Amino acid sequence: MVQTKWLPDFMKEELPPDVKGKVFVITGTTSGTGYVAAKIAAQLGGEVVMLNRESSRVQTMLSQLKSEVPDGKFVTVACDLQDFESVRKAAKEVKSKYSMIYCLANNAGIMAAEDKATTDGYDIQMQTNHLSHFLLTAELYPLLEASANETGDARIVNHSSGGRKRTPNNGLEEKYFQKNGGNLGGDEVEGFLKGPRFERYFQTKLANAVFNYGLHKKLEAKGSKVRAICCDPGASATNLANGLSFGFFTDMFVSVLLPFLAQSGEDGAMGLLKGMMGPDAKSGVHYGPQGNKDKGYTGRPLPTPLYPYEMDSDSLNMLWKTSEEATGVSFDV
Repeated sequence: MVQTKWLPDFMKEELPPDVKGKVFVITGTTSGTGYVAAKIAAQLGGEVVMLNRESSRVQTMLSQLKSEVPDGKFVTVACDLQDFESVRKAAKEVKSKYSMIYCLANNAGIMAAEDKATTDGYDIQMQTNHLSHFLLTAELYPLLEASANETGDARIVNHSSGGRKRTPNNGLEEKYFQKNGGNLGGDEVEGFLKGPRFERYFQTKLANAVFNYGLHKKLEAKGSKVRAICCDPGASATNLANGLSFGFFTDMFVSVLLPFLAQSGEDGAMGLLKGMMGPDAKSGVHYGPQGNKDKGYTGRPLPTPLYPYEMDSDSLNMLWKTSEEATGVSFDV
């Protein structure tokens, strides 16, 4: 088990003493960074709305959170990110409960999953990691704008990863955003973190970063006080891989070497937490461990320079157009 090193001091020095009265909507909270974020937001007095697909894990999570934060305010909303209709229903439920929300944390994600289509026809990784979060953000944006107008602040946090830097030719490819689920290279693993399973994953993580940059630019042009913040957990010991096997070398790295190189899931949540509530977290900035300098995969979240392919206008226009077509929303900030 990887020991937590930085989170306690980070909380004291970089997070506000309380976030009372603020509503946080977080996807993917049954484990990992999402669970940590939900717990800490509640500890600081926030109301936490947790979006997860229905399973026994949700009740286990809720029991654990109530045990750790007895006075915490927790609300669960069923949301399957592999089903657009489920996302729409979840957004409708949130809008029925709240007139404004302070933060939407697009945290949930899956990694290196099979080459399968969702019921909507899209790659399961792209729909889970990006397309459904695009839809959710579009649906809940008015509530975030209401918070920003009322209090002067609201946040959209998009959780990316270092995988965004491993895309072929360092750019997004349109085929991954179209109804090509099940026809995007198959399931072969070709060495360490290589092969179509990982190529699909890396595309989704770059999509998170490009979406965040585009969202920031649109909000900035509008003069909105809503912040769009991106982050990554570095090398973090979470269960993102869900026990899948990716070939001998990758499996050996995950099971043997990663515990020595990675930080804990709690430390991995620092970037997410900074985006969600850090007073000095800036819109358009990507926060990663040590600013991702010198291949830094652990440590406090610092601003990370954006790569040209994260700010490419052609990629952004393609992402926005295909995401609107897939989800059926017109997302005008």
